[in-house]
Amino acid sequence: MKPKGINLQPLGYNYFELLFSGPVGESLAPAMPKLACCIFSSRPEREKMIRQATTADAAAIVAIYNHYVVNTSVTFEEQAVSAEQMAERIEQVQNDGLPWLVLEQNGELLGYAYATKWRARSAYRFSVESTVYVKASITSQGIGSQLYQQLLAELKDLGLHLVIGGITLPNEKSVALHEKLGFEKCGHFQQAGFKFEQWRDVGYWQKLLQ
Repeated sequence: MKPKGINLQPLGYNYFELLFSGPVGESLAPAMPKLACCIFSSRPEREKMIRQATTADAAAIVAIYNHYVVNTSVTFEEQAVSAEQMAERIEQVQNDGLPWLVLEQNGELLGYAYATKWRARSAYRFSVESTVYVKASITSQGIGSQLYQQLLAELKDLGLHLVIGGITLPNEKSVALHEKLGFEKCGHFQQAGFKFEQWRDVGYWQKLLQ
């Protein structure tokens, strides 16, 4: 039987080459002298990485965000956002000296988190509003928590005092996430938004950093 090369790379392995000359069902022991090389191992899964966003991430970010715009009332935005618009938002946040973080794994962006000024007047300069979004198909896997924890750490390092999170209600998962991270409910506005032909309440949660 003519020696065959078995390509293991599509199966997720690192390899040199596996050669054999006996029938497939035959024991490999007698064929060991003819075995040229067999070295392969499972390719380790790359760890998740959180980093600062760049405008080059805008397309991946809108792919996550526009699902929520079009299909949910989580955001009160009603029209899909373009990559160009999102790039401008990223630049604005970073020009204000605030973090915009993304979490990626194996080159895929899975979620993002950022903070914006709470209000424009100067006395509000130590307060920010937080935002976190995760790819809809992989929620409840801890990605939002990882992003939020890193965001809070960076905001504290920047000397910020108060973080405020707004939540369209009801939203049990978002409320649970905020309260797990130490946020406390501080306000509730009834019928503050109108989306999908329904009035929507908005609650606010806050966390003191300093």
